[in-house]
Amino acid sequence: MSMNGARGARERLVVIGGDAAGMSAASQARRLKGPDELEIVAFERGHFTSYSACGIPYWVSGDVPERDRLIARTPEEHRARDIDLRLRTEVTELDLDRGRVRARDVDSGAESWTSYDKLVIATGAQPIRPDLPGMDAPGVHGVQTLDDGQALLDTLARTSGRRAVVVGAGYIGVEMAEAMIKRGYEVTVVNRGREPMATLDPDMGRLVHEAMEGLGITMVNDAEVTALLTGDDGRVRAVATEDAEHPADVVVLGIGVRPETALARAAGLPLGEHGGLLTDRSMRVRGQEEVWAGGDCVEVLDLVSGQQRHIPLGTHANKHGQVIGANVGGGYATFPGVVGTAVSKVCDLEIARTGLREKDAHRVGLRFETVTVESTSRAGYYPDASPMTVKMLAEVRTGRLLGVQIVGREGAGKRVDIAAVALTAGMTVDQMTALDLGYAPPFSPVWDPVLVAARKAAGRIRGTG
Repeated sequence: MSMNGARGARERLVVIGGDAAGMSAASQARRLKGPDELEIVAFERGHFTSYSACGIPYWVSGDVPERDRLIARTPEEHRARDIDLRLRTEVTELDLDRGRVRARDVDSGAESWTSYDKLVIATGAQPIRPDLPGMDAPGVHGVQTLDDGQALLDTLARTSGRRAVVVGAGYIGVEMAEAMIKRGYEVTVVNRGREPMATLDPDMGRLVHEAMEGLGITMVNDAEVTALLTGDDGRVRAVATEDAEHPADVVVLGIGVRPETALARAAGLPLGEHGGLLTDRSMRVRGQEEVWAGGDCVEVLDLVSGQQRHIPLGTHANKHGQVIGANVGGGYATFPGVVGTAVSKVCDLEIARTGLREKDAHRVGLRFETVTVESTSRAGYYPDASPMTVKMLAEVRTGRLLGVQIVGREGAGKRVDIAAVALTAGMTVDQMTALDLGYAPPFSPVWDPVLVAARKAAGRIRGTG
């Protein structure tokens, strides 16, 4: 029953989390239902809403000159649309039986309960901070939120030394290494994996490793951090591994994130093996009638492997919010799943992937062939044609495309979108060879590098068939 009792009375939507998924859901619901039908209350524990966390490394590097350029919609703009947005307010408890949430004012500590008819959980993800000595020392920074980015910039402004250590070599680690190089720091990246970018196969990660060293970044692979060492002033001074100490005036954590689902866990909501909330295709939390969830706190269906995965990306979060807002607002929408596309760069090296890596395919029992081709971004005779490496996985017998990884210079990264579409459509590598892609010498060779890989993969499949 609605909290207001009578059918047709105004309902209340409560949103927990004021970034991409949460505020997209609130905004979409508001488009469909006016304030006389639907009251919307949104809680955000930070200072900012609707911002691009993906842009933080480029703000730190100076490529984006000011923080406010990363904010898509300000709190004032949300409030102007009759969304009761409460900043610096953290939800501390969900009472699903009585349909209410307990929230605490971060600054005053005051607590209060707010009832809801419909609830959206968009609590995001939290940076992984290993429980090691010195992890909370001044000078050690995560970069998950705008508040985190501001804190890092404040440290850089106060710190005279020019040695930065980045812990982790995933997307954030690689992007932050670039940011610190651009700021004139000596950069060391400490990585527990064999090669940087564990979202790639190691043979492709090796190309990233070589390029990073070419930029003057010191790569330390196969290294487990054992402690962050501090000086007499309490500030971080070095990152220790089992067999070395790497001096540091500032440390940036790029170890990855995990779903922020402590609230959901305490309330008994269903979580997957990666710790993310489990939803149906309408983004409704499984087993719940009036609770939805989206963004970095949920697990999503991988359309290639058929398994649930945690893939924290702003593209998904915004789509989840649109779907949730449509359903909460009385419409209908679904989120079918993902193929795992991501693109990044370190200086002028572009890194892209979609679908499954070799170990992903092995894990789900798929038999496959792999091919790797060297090509160029443009016709070889055209000025500034640059090399590009494309790796492709295809299923044995069927020839179904399973995954693509691309490492190269300008024009390499966004080519992965060809493969993302092919994966979503369930195409075979043989079908891909006939794709009618745009061609002119300034844009690609006659055979686009992705199609060269598809031809080679199709031949390999025929050979094994």
